[in-house]
Amino acid sequence: MVNENKTITQALNKALNYLSYQARTIQEMQKYLKNKGFSEDIVKEIIEILMNKNYLNDKEFAKLFVETKIKTKPKSKFALEYELRQKGINPSDIEDLLTAYDDESLALKAVKPKIKIWQTLDADKFKKKMMNFLRYRGFSYDICLTTLNLFLKSNLSQKEDYEN
Repeated sequence: MVNENKTITQALNKALNYLSYQARTIQEMQKYLKNKGFSEDIVKEIIEILMNKNYLNDKEFAKLFVETKIKTKPKSKFALEYELRQKGINPSDIEDLLTAYDDESLALKAVKPKIKIWQTLDADKFKKKMMNFLRYRGFSYDICLTTLNLFLKSNLSQKEDYEN
């Protein structure tokens, strides 16, 4: 009993230390604790403790994850969904969360900071840069083309409006 309490305390300390760097999902915590050599029973107990104290909350994690990604490095809904699934978030929670976003506005937000840099390029290089950039971020070909055409049809002054 004393040894088990010591192990639980050690596992809890490891888990709290792991959480101190950034928020984690339940799946990430389970994997981490298992890799540290803790038994399945201890892992379950630690997960329960952390959930009761609201240190682990997959819905809140997913919400913050998506908000941060959209602010710092916008990606397509498909790419965001894939990343959240990899982290063990429930697919129905992902679907509920991502309904508030559309790929066209995310694509515009993604290319906005790059337009100023790409303006000096000739039309072919501009097209290639933008298409590759958006495809790399997980946007469909149609969304990439729509976004590209928006910038190609607009004149230089309208491009500057997107910068601001």
